Order: sequence, then C-alpha cells, then structure tokens
Amino acid sequence: MKIAIIGAGNMGGATARGLATGTVFKAAEITVSEPNKETLAKIKADVPEINIMTDNLAAVADADVVVTAVKPWLVQPVIEGIRPTLAKRRPLIISIAAGIKFADLNGFLADDTFQLVSVIPNTAIAIKQSPTLIAFNDKVSDENKALVKKMFDELGSAIIIDEKQMAAGTAVTSCGIAYAFEYIKAAMQAAIELGFYPHVAKAMIDQTVLGAVELLEHNGTYPDTEIYKVCTPGGITIKGLNEMTKEGFDHAVIAGLMKAAGK
Repeated sequence: MKIAIIGAGNMGGATARGLATGTVFKAAEITVSEPNKETLAKIKADVPEINIMTDNLAAVADADVVVTAVKPWLVQPVIEGIRPTLAKRRPLIISIAAGIKFADLNGFLADDTFQLVSVIPNTAIAIKQSPTLIAFNDKVSDENKALVKKMFDELGSAIIIDEKQMAAGTAVTSCGIAYAFEYIKAAMQAAIELGFYPHVAKAMIDQTVLGAVELLEHNGTYPDTEIYKVCTPGGITIKGLNEMTKEGFDHAVIAGLMKAAGK
C-alpha cells in the first residue's frame, strides 16, 4: 500500500516523518509532494527512504491513500489539479485542513462517491503526541476506518467524531494546546515572582502538568476526583483554587474555548 502526502509544512511534514517510523507504511511507501525544495530536502535528510517530489500528479499516480495537508484556501486548487488521476485511482482521501467539509471536497472532486476523511491534529503531532480528530464520510469502508485510526494512533491518539463536531473539537484540541501553554506561561510567571529562576520555574510547571495528565490517564479519573485528593480542608490548595475561581479562571477558559469554536 502506498500513500501520497501533498504539503510538507508543520502538519504534512510531521505526518510523513511519523508514519515513516510507524507500522502502517514503510518509509519507501510514502511520497511527499511539496513546491519548496528546501523543505523536501529536510524531510529526505531525516528519512532517506521517503520519496520526495514537486509534482503532485506524479505523487498520486500510484497512491492508495492521498493526504492533502495544505492551507484551507489551497485545498481546492490542489485537488482540482490532481482530479483526473484521483478519478482513475479512486484512493482514500484524507484532508488535513480546518473548515473544509465533505461537501466542499465533493465539489472540488466533482464527484460525491469518494471515501473521504477529515483530520485535525495539533502541533504535538511533531512528537507523536497529537489528539487527532477524525471524521469519516458515509462512503468509508470499515477496513479503511481501521487503517486511518491506526495511522493516527501511532502519532498520538485518534479520536473519532462526527463531522458536525469538527469546529468545536478543533477549538478544544488544535487551539487548545495554545491555551495549555498559556496556563504554563502564567504559572511560570507566578513561580518567578515567588523567587525561582525561569529555567527552574519551567521545569517545575512542565512536570506538574505532565504528571497531572499521566495521573488522569493512569487512574482513569476525571479532574475533580484528583483535585479533591489534593485539597485538604482549610489548606493552601483549596484557598488557591477559590482565588482562581474568584478571579474568573474557569469562566475565562470556557469563554475562550466557546469563542474559538464560534459560539
């Protein structure tokens, strides 16, 4: 089985590199098409077995899976440029582009019978830690659903949702990583004000956040359960939490996510 990835930016490049070290595709079965030769050279240097080229038509000529990992406004010209080959090959098509719906893809393809997948990772895909949102159209076979899930489970965690949930999910995960960084930044600023050097503050906060996530995963619990374990009655933790609530922490997080989701 062969896969062609069109676009080698942050998402396309990370996807190619990650898949090359996974079990679904061999590196030699992966072709990356990208107009920037310098970007292609970096991918080739990282994974010499990957095939690279600047010709999208040539890239998809024998592909069983085609991934479009370009900016949303480039999806239409890219697909229209390779449409004749897609019509002959009938590959599984995976789109990595926020805001592009199956109806849009059907229009670009001038055909509503393709197996289509919409995928939204976040930037942690670069280290195989992305919560990747995946939606399938009603044409995708069970075999291909399993294939796509395995692909992105190897790049973090594949989360299957309905297409109508994509905008909300994008706010929570793709945008959400920036909000997680914002908390880390604010906590670091507090630690520095409390007398710690920046590198020490960063180490403290990074491990605290990592440990919190690992605890939730390990115990299979929700945040409230772990919060209650830390909050001694009358203790400093509950005082800090109450002050955060008073200052609008919870509201700010919820309002930010709702705004990002267009609500």
